[in-house]
Amino acid sequence: MAEPEVFVGIDVSKRTLDVAVWARGELLQMENSARGIAALAERLTALAPALIVLEASGGYQAALVGELAAVGLPVAVVNPRQVREFARAVGLLEKSDALDARVLARFAAQVRPPLRELPDQLGRELKALMARRRQLVEMLVAEQNRLQQAPAVLHHQLRGHIDYLRKDLHRLTRDLDRMLRGSPLWREQENLLRGVPGVGPVLCATLLAELPELGRLSRGEIAKLAGVAPLARDSGTLRGQRTTWGGRAAVRAALYMATLSATRHNPVIAAFHRRLRAAGKAPKVALVAAMRKLLIILNALLKHRAPWRPPCPANP
Repeated sequence: MAEPEVFVGIDVSKRTLDVAVWARGELLQMENSARGIAALAERLTALAPALIVLEASGGYQAALVGELAAVGLPVAVVNPRQVREFARAVGLLEKSDALDARVLARFAAQVRPPLRELPDQLGRELKALMARRRQLVEMLVAEQNRLQQAPAVLHHQLRGHIDYLRKDLHRLTRDLDRMLRGSPLWREQENLLRGVPGVGPVLCATLLAELPELGRLSRGEIAKLAGVAPLARDSGTLRGQRTTWGGRAAVRAALYMATLSATRHNPVIAAFHRRLRAAGKAPKVALVAAMRKLLIILNALLKHRAPWRPPCPANP
């Protein structure tokens, strides 16, 4: 008989890696350090697993994922919400690091999430820069809010910090632009995206960093991944209202701001948005639908490597 496939779940924390092997009942704990990761990669290579699954965990998994991928092991980083819902569905309500690893191993065996290409070094650097940009924006907004309520004695200090944050944000945006233009592949993708009215540097950089699947998935899949697809809430004869939820928050936030611009400056999105509003759709519903349409357009452009072509004007 052929050997059964091996599926591994790894629960990642700041200091430790809890590892479970589905169906074998094996469980071990390693240090989340360079030495521990190297030792774990060696042990897993000997096991030859069909799939290794771990959750995105605030960056603590980055070194581990890179090491496992570097030695050719099949690894998938999954959304924690998806794993929690799977655990509830199979009645696994208790929680500990060891139990979480077992849940991840079972998830790998029974759900088998698809393997996706890991970003290269440039992609990881771009993602880090985008995360830093979000932090700077949050700090800038917080300081501006404090300035409005602070006593006069603090105004000089707050204004100085606000100026510093703005300059830092400007420098970081310049670095992002330089990074995008430094690679032929990124430059091709950037040029295709930036050719669409409403798509600015922030949305472009966010999509390249946070949504590397853009151009590789179907229109429905990419909309779900970004969290702008209407999801069914039906049960028996009940037909619930379709709503959007989940997805990648950073992508959704950048797409929202870009769509506001596109409803004014992009002829396709503007006409689509006007039709929905004229049909009686609520403003929020119409805007989310326009976000989805813009994303689908961008997905098609990258998939077919085709530049944006504005619609021909109607004949007089």
